[in-house]
Amino acid sequence: MKAMYISDFETRTRTPRQTAWDIAATVCDPEIPVLTIEDLGILRDVQVAGEQVRVTITPTYSGCPAMDAIRDDLKAAFAKEGYTDVEVDLVLAPAWTTDWMTDAGKAKLQEYGIAPPSGKAGAARHAGPIRLSMAVKCPQCASLNTKELTRFGSTSCKALYVCQDCKEPFDYFKVL
Repeated sequence: MKAMYISDFETRTRTPRQTAWDIAATVCDPEIPVLTIEDLGILRDVQVAGEQVRVTITPTYSGCPAMDAIRDDLKAAFAKEGYTDVEVDLVLAPAWTTDWMTDAGKAKLQEYGIAPPSGKAGAARHAGPIRLSMAVKCPQCASLNTKELTRFGSTSCKALYVCQDCKEPFDYFKVL
């Protein structure tokens, strides 16, 4: 009974913006369906003005082919909840970085079999003359004995690796 009261109170005290954000946050990335756009960090802002909702998203790459599908999925998610006036803005600045991914999103990648980004993108931008690469942990067996096969994997934001111990190939979500 107590949980119902709290849930009811939370429902009554939510702002239209919080409600709209929650709707937008349900949309999944079409290329990695275990991640929501919130997990990925591309959901940047949601504004509500009267009956209009404006959602701001940032692509992982400026030419990301998933953006049209995400725009359509956002409009469909809002239409399902009764919103008819929805605009989706695509912004390129500031550029997306893997630092914006949530910890939950990184854990979902790991469970899905994609090695999550390791390290911080901000640190790479300020590196000295010698750049060191970090070992990438295999999402199957957790070994650090892995090797990059190709810089670009199934999508531009991933590289293809192979584990030298379990011999399984896997995608690695690159630090950007």
